[in-house]
Amino acid sequence: MAFRRIILSLAATGAALCALSPAMAQDTSNDWTLPRDAHEAAYPPWQNGRNNDAQPRGFTFTVPEVDNLPDLHGSPQTAKLVIYVGGNYYFAMAQLVERFEKLHPEYKSRLYWETLPPGLLMHQIRAGGRITVGNMTWWAPADVYLAGAKRVQAAVDEGIATGPVVRYATNTLTIMVPKGNPAHARSLNDLGAAKIRLVMPNPEFEGVARQIEKALSNAGGDALVQKVYKTKVADGTTRLTQIHHRQSPLFMMTGRAQAGVTWKSEAIFQEEIGNPIEDVDIPASQNATGIYAGAIVTNAPHPEAAQMWLDFLRSEPAQEVFHHFGFKSWTGEP
Repeated sequence: MAFRRIILSLAATGAALCALSPAMAQDTSNDWTLPRDAHEAAYPPWQNGRNNDAQPRGFTFTVPEVDNLPDLHGSPQTAKLVIYVGGNYYFAMAQLVERFEKLHPEYKSRLYWETLPPGLLMHQIRAGGRITVGNMTWWAPADVYLAGAKRVQAAVDEGIATGPVVRYATNTLTIMVPKGNPAHARSLNDLGAAKIRLVMPNPEFEGVARQIEKALSNAGGDALVQKVYKTKVADGTTRLTQIHHRQSPLFMMTGRAQAGVTWKSEAIFQEEIGNPIEDVDIPASQNATGIYAGAIVTNAPHPEAAQMWLDFLRSEPAQEVFHHFGFKSWTGEP
């Protein structure tokens, strides 16, 4: 029985996700070092295996908090297209890949993609596509790099990617909270309160942090930015993510945080799959918009496939997926 529990996949169904205790999300103790008997369904991956396009999949081995690679998808050994995409829409990739493969069946089960933060993906590109997780190292050179438009343009300017930069979607911010909003976070200004425990994207490698700082400044000036990202970090009431804002709902569902700013699309996804998460809208006058873009990586092993993917992202089938999760189409210059 113990062995069976060890190899049990964390990928949870909507019913299991709904079983998470509201009390767990509302934990208000000062100890937020460890989870509070969190249900397995709180831990990613959350999509019941849909973000693994490899066939055949073979033996499934996923252990909560120990052996779990939610940001690495597919099989690098057989890939004909390797996509490095910032984790801002990891939840949409399964549908995007499915639609791309319908248009290009020769790529069925031949895509490999990573949804790490854009800054970390750049480290991997500079390392020639080599990555080490725990005791395992593998090699998967990128064909296409997808991130915020400014970061992609910087990669082109540096010679890491080749133009043109293709813009394809936009997104806005929201305040993510546990279901019921136990800390009563109603606005960006509320996030400066000492009593509210926050989980916030790390400015070191998370592009969204720039938009968040802009929104905080719009709401409360530099003083609010300093409170959230300096004062509260120093006193421990703001925790910065170590991976990316996939951790934000996880920390809320395990009682370690009571609020945090994320992209609106991420809150929509969490609510859609039944996790005990909700969000508080940020007024347009305070909000910030992110622009998503991509470019072919210099010396990409599969440049033709990379171009096909970039073309696909601007197509109607791809845009329908983005719209479902609250993104808007990019309507400016290509």
